[in-house]
Amino acid sequence: MADTQHRRSGSLLRTVLLYVALVVAAFIVLFPIYITVVNSLLPLGQILGKPPKLFPTDPQWGNYAEAFTNGRMARYLVNSAIVTTLIMVGQVGTSILAGYAFAVLRFPFKNTLFMLFLATLMLPIEVTLVANFQTIQTLGWQDTYQGLAAPFLAIGFGTFLMRQAFLGVPRDLRDAAALDGYGHFRFMARVAVPLVRPSVAALAVFSFLLAWNQYLWPLLITDDADMRTVQIGLRTLKGEGAAGLDVLFAGTVIAAIPIFVLLIVFQKQLVRGLTSGAVKG
Repeated sequence: MADTQHRRSGSLLRTVLLYVALVVAAFIVLFPIYITVVNSLLPLGQILGKPPKLFPTDPQWGNYAEAFTNGRMARYLVNSAIVTTLIMVGQVGTSILAGYAFAVLRFPFKNTLFMLFLATLMLPIEVTLVANFQTIQTLGWQDTYQGLAAPFLAIGFGTFLMRQAFLGVPRDLRDAAALDGYGHFRFMARVAVPLVRPSVAALAVFSFLLAWNQYLWPLLITDDADMRTVQIGLRTLKGEGAAGLDVLFAGTVIAAIPIFVLLIVFQKQLVRGLTSGAVKG
């Protein structure tokens, strides 16, 4: 009886400590976000005041209106949405095709080519920046949506994730589909892809986050203000010195809203896809 109570007490203590650790971690992660939202609703004088305000007593909703009108956030959001959609669709499509090929098909040097795909994960964007920029210049794609999206239509991580997911599809299904006259493309589209939907959803979310938060490439490839993405547009909201900090905070919140909505809606698919598809094989 004493041993049972001791084990229960130890289990309860571990649970309490776990929840305390989770609360502390959540506070560390969420507090900067909370302060950003608070600052977006404060007048400029209160943002710079000491001690800092932790709650807006007189919310300045006009900061958001100014970010949309004078700051042209609406235009930047549209540009980012278009570019992000192109990149996301391209990465998901190419990753599914390449991942299926590496998982199912047989062809010479398959393992070597797959290792080369994985090696691209080690390369920072700066390594290919000059070559990509020269290519886009040669094609005359500066200040265009295709110029912003083209270098990122394929990704090594996506190929790896989808290969691991397709390796989990039973071989018996492929054999049965072959008896029914299904070719590889038909089997992939009608059988394999529906079975690995969590991994596809996880890849789509991952691609969206990377594309939406891009800064260096859009900064390099766009000179026209009408083609700026939201991350580049945020820089224009900041005035000289401390001027414009209130509008800048408001623009930052606006730019982050699509990310939070996406993570909330697809959190289950994201976790399921990364934990199941990425460990099979």
